[in-house]
Amino acid sequence: MTIVLDRPPKRRDGEGSVQVQMDARINTGAKVFAVYGKGGIGKSTTSSNLSVAFSKLGKRVLQIGCDPKHDSTFTLTKRLMPTVIDILEQVDFHSEELRPEDFVYEGYNGVLCVEAGGPPAGTGCGGYVVGQAVKLLKEHHLLDDTDVVIFDVLGDVVCGGFAAPLQHAQRALIVTANDFDSIYAMNRIVAAILAKSKNYAVRLGGVVANRSAKTDQIDRFNEVVGLNTLAHFPDLDVIRRSRLKKATLFEMEESPELAAVQAEYLRLAEGLWEGREPQLATPMKDRDIFELLGFD
Repeated sequence: MTIVLDRPPKRRDGEGSVQVQMDARINTGAKVFAVYGKGGIGKSTTSSNLSVAFSKLGKRVLQIGCDPKHDSTFTLTKRLMPTVIDILEQVDFHSEELRPEDFVYEGYNGVLCVEAGGPPAGTGCGGYVVGQAVKLLKEHHLLDDTDVVIFDVLGDVVCGGFAAPLQHAQRALIVTANDFDSIYAMNRIVAAILAKSKNYAVRLGGVVANRSAKTDQIDRFNEVVGLNTLAHFPDLDVIRRSRLKKATLFEMEESPELAAVQAEYLRLAEGLWEGREPQLATPMKDRDIFELLGFD
């Protein structure tokens, strides 16, 4: 006697979670990048300066901060802006009452800035807020009116909620330093992007080495998993000072080392605009990274 068990129907990605499922019929002509990496690695610095670099190339740029701390764009706007969730609360979450100028602010060199915000610490799902912010942007056709969209995503959280930007991006960039913890986090992000790529168009775009004099550990990891480093930014004091001055690197007093960093950002923006082939990486087992990295 054969017993046939009823199998539950296969779920779509994110079904049953608090993720916001976007209308598949709503598309954008912009090139969309999601920037990931370990918490504190410099994603906001990288995202903001990359946004300016794109704008210097004549592109219309929108940067979306996806961190409840809502500090992604303050070097562009010189202040902490009201968040999407703040504005929605003011109208009792009736999004139809909002206009783009209520939650979109213009920053340095014309870069448009949005901070998704999030619930109070320890409550709610920040990923849900990101999904709502993107939904609002699409309803107002803001993703259609820009050339480049950059999502600056919170830390190394790769749960369903904070993977929400991967539903909308074509390329995911990973910011890392030349140390074990950053590369360990990068490996888990690679696995998350690989999982999302089974249901969405997002693919790995490459690695940005940040705050690092050397890249030997990054290079060792990249060679094993199949990644390439797109740009390298050393740990310079001018970068630290730019954050304190609430300014992008393109606004700081000129110096030879600063000129080199600016040129690297422009080179990175040019390469991303021209298009990069997706990188077909294979993440390592967590335990294997312990054996791979370190000094002999």
